[in-house]
Amino acid sequence: MTDSIPLYLYKLIPSTSPVLEPIPERLPVSDIDHQSGFIHLSTAFQVPNTLKFFFKDEPIVYVLRIRYERVEQDIRWEDPEGKVCGPRPNEGLFPHLYNGLNLGRQEVESMAVWRNDNGWDNALNRARPWLIY
Repeated sequence: MTDSIPLYLYKLIPSTSPVLEPIPERLPVSDIDHQSGFIHLSTAFQVPNTLKFFFKDEPIVYVLRIRYERVEQDIRWEDPEGKVCGPRPNEGLFPHLYNGLNLGRQEVESMAVWRNDNGWDNALNRARPWLIY
């Protein structure tokens, strides 16, 4: 973990909500984001456990990379809700985007499509040059 400001934040989206290119002006809002009233994001350090906790059975995940400076004014660093996910030690606060649930081409810098190959380790290893803090 680091206390420095990240260069990028990441939004993980399940295969049941495929993201097509070009990325639309506004992406559909997930149920958890709608219920929370904000968009759940992760730092590069948090992505592995977010994958393993929330997306362990997903065959494919769309990973959106968002330049932090584009959304910084609408980010709140908060603890994850205990009822949403159990304790996740050493992950610190999570970036939550409070901008009226708007996420689309204006915010997303690039996208990757990762495949679950009996776990996420292979996808994470291949993503190292792209998945940066």
